[in-house]
Amino acid sequence: MYIIPAIDILDGKVVRLREGDYNQKTEYNVSIEDMIEQYQSNGTDFIHIIDLNGAKGDFSNQKALFEIIKKTDMKVQYGGGIRTIEQVTNLLDAGIHRVIVGTQAISNPDFLPQLSEAFAKKDDYANRIVIAIDVLDEVIKYSGWMESSPIKLMDYVDKCLALGFFRFLCTDINKDGKLGGAAVELYKKLLDHSPMIKLIASGGVSSMADIEELAQLPIRSVVVGKAIYENRISIEEVKNWNLQQLSSI
Repeated sequence: MYIIPAIDILDGKVVRLREGDYNQKTEYNVSIEDMIEQYQSNGTDFIHIIDLNGAKGDFSNQKALFEIIKKTDMKVQYGGGIRTIEQVTNLLDAGIHRVIVGTQAISNPDFLPQLSEAFAKKDDYANRIVIAIDVLDEVIKYSGWMESSPIKLMDYVDKCLALGFFRFLCTDINKDGKLGGAAVELYKKLLDHSPMIKLIASGGVSSMADIEELAQLPIRSVVVGKAIYENRISIEEVKNWNLQQLSSI
């Protein structure tokens, strides 16, 4: 299981939210460029970047953010405001390693079938698309976690799998930003239901002990943000863990 450090951007600044609430944000006195440099200089080659403005349909960050991303050699997993097939294609063609789709996949029933059809002959692209599942008490949330979907969690996973999408980013909103431990039971349910999925865990990680607990499950990677910013997990620990995981493959 690989640790992917997170950088969340709101109004051009590095922040972390609590339970996805834009009114409960912690702002960090560090630039996006500085965070990327810190990770890269410490041997981390993969980062998770979310445009929180984009998630609400405000794309004011995107131009500046893409300019920063283009300058890094790191693999970037990017999400926030991906609304069209063209956006997904352009991002992947431009070298973004993975693109996260969330709101559009939930709110527009035609989006995932169209995306599946568009990439049917591009074998690698299905592996580079991440389906975001943001969950509050097993209810899927979207539009910056402000709207609730009527589709049941496991039914949605089944729908995505049937269309050829198998990489999921699952965030338990109850856990997010609280540093209270990860949603182990939720991930167990998902993996018991669909053992073949490539699951990325997100939310609640507070220590390396939480990482070790998650590593007992067949989880592919875990996104960690606030625990790093709050010095609960050091960048050196991230590097050492990832090196150990790579050496054990």
